[in-house]
Amino acid sequence: MSETPVLQVEELSGGYSIGRPVLHDVQFNVNKGEMVGLIGLNGAGKSTTMKHILGLMSPQRGGITVQGKSREEDPEAYQSSLAFVPESPLLYEELTVREHLEFAARAYNVAKEDYEERTARLLKLFNMEEKADSLSMHLSKGMKQKVMIMCAFVARPPLYIIDEPFLGLDPLGIRSLLDFMMEMRAQGSSILLSSHILSTIENYCDRFIVLHRGRSLLRGRLLRLLSRPNCQEQR
Repeated sequence: MSETPVLQVEELSGGYSIGRPVLHDVQFNVNKGEMVGLIGLNGAGKSTTMKHILGLMSPQRGGITVQGKSREEDPEAYQSSLAFVPESPLLYEELTVREHLEFAARAYNVAKEDYEERTARLLKLFNMEEKADSLSMHLSKGMKQKVMIMCAFVARPPLYIIDEPFLGLDPLGIRSLLDFMMEMRAQGSSILLSSHILSTIENYCDRFIVLHRGRSLLRGRLLRLLSRPNCQEQR
């Protein structure tokens, strides 16, 4: 019997207005220890798909499960099984970097010993040790993005939803993030990664989902997708 996917999106239709869906029967899954790239042109429906997965929007049709459970069935188990890195960093201005990490760890019930070990490593990995006790209002955009990334990875849930994480990061930060995502994947975590920079993620993702006008147009490995007729136009 095959293992239940960590993330299952089934015939998802939804949008911002009843009767006017942005998404049309979107269907894909992310398995344990797999990194899947979600790609498509602007307006293809990538962010809307992620909002539905996060529970910020309710499907008009179809369903989503994480670890085999829907948000309606068990909201606490659903939400605690995923972490999100948004495209634009959103931080509390009067909290320090370290306080943000502690806040995230407490929200996910991370043990104190694990929190301390993970925080020390993440601060070093992303070259943020000197900024650990700085208020977020004094950080650059790239540093704020690093804080969002570190908050997600201090939690260690089964599933990461990551939306355009490279915007604002310096080359070293991009490399650190890619290497750490690969490490998390090797340890069994699953990652759904949306990015416009295909050249950056093409060698890291196991599979790709191509969205086009709100539909999951193509699914599979990159070389297979590129061999399809008119693939350049569809991307």
